[in-house]
Amino acid sequence: MAAPIRIHAFCCRVSIANPIKQCKRYLSFTVHRNSQPKDDTESRQTHFGYESIPEQDKEERVYEVFKKVAGSYDLMNDAMSMGVHRVWKDRFIDRLAPNPGTQLLDVAGGTGDIAFRFLKYTKSLERKHGNINTESSDDSDFDLTRDITPQAFGIPDHYADDQVLSSADSSSSSSDEEESLERASPKTHVTVCDINKEMLEVGKGRAREMGLVKGLSWVQGNAESLSFGDNLFDAYTIAFGIRNCTHVDKVVEEAYRVLKPGGRFMCLEFSQVTNPLLRSAYDNYSFQVIPVMGQVLARDWKSYQYLVESIRQFPDQEEFASIIRRSGFKMVTYENLTFGVAAIHSGFKL
Repeated sequence: MAAPIRIHAFCCRVSIANPIKQCKRYLSFTVHRNSQPKDDTESRQTHFGYESIPEQDKEERVYEVFKKVAGSYDLMNDAMSMGVHRVWKDRFIDRLAPNPGTQLLDVAGGTGDIAFRFLKYTKSLERKHGNINTESSDDSDFDLTRDITPQAFGIPDHYADDQVLSSADSSSSSSDEEESLERASPKTHVTVCDINKEMLEVGKGRAREMGLVKGLSWVQGNAESLSFGDNLFDAYTIAFGIRNCTHVDKVVEEAYRVLKPGGRFMCLEFSQVTNPLLRSAYDNYSFQVIPVMGQVLARDWKSYQYLVESIRQFPDQEEFASIIRRSGFKMVTYENLTFGVAAIHSGFKL
């Protein structure tokens, strides 16, 4: 009977040992797995001003900020910059120098500041050169046959009704030429894209007040994942918006994707003041005055505190230029405005 007992004991030892080995292997796998860095968005952190938050929370937090400030956004821009932002935006469009027929995508442009300047700029060129390739043209445009009389050219009155000088004939001929030109050339158009519905509503309201209906469209969308196809636009602009995005590099990559070959990327954004004395004065103004203005004019301290902090978190001029280059753009340059308080970055898809 001894042999069966030893065999039984041996079997017991084997049956106990195997589960222990399996348990050790499981525990080792679990520890190893938990020691690996997580790749999901919950583990990634980003900045919201000076606060560190999960990446997936930033979009909603930023949305709420601009939802709150939408109604007073233009007023606060004037108050915070003492009106200088208007000069910056004018310079921005002058640097873009769009030709009539340009198809522009203006991202984070909800209140329409850049879009309206773009339409005004191209319209002035169309009037100057006599072009009519714009969707924004209206019946108030100067008309030679309507607004200039024959007498203005020294033509006697009795020739005024001559069939050769007939306004109707001239208008008919002009109309045919206009239709031919319209078919031959693209029409000037700007698409305003903003993630924030409230900001878009402010822009639409301003457009109605200005009588701007044609040559302009409004789209709610995310700058990091645009809904437009590839190679669609001649120019892409983003003003004072990119620093609020979670992934700046993705925004620039999307800009590259939707631009046509030869298209231009331009960004106007707050940047870094390099002079130590000026930077100190600027920081004091930003942190001590702007949030107070936000509280007084918009009853919102926290939103404007975030806006001030977000400027300090954005890459400086050289670092942002490097991001633009890595996205594929060529001939990347930047221009400082007001000692670097803001900067215009430019690049081409070549």
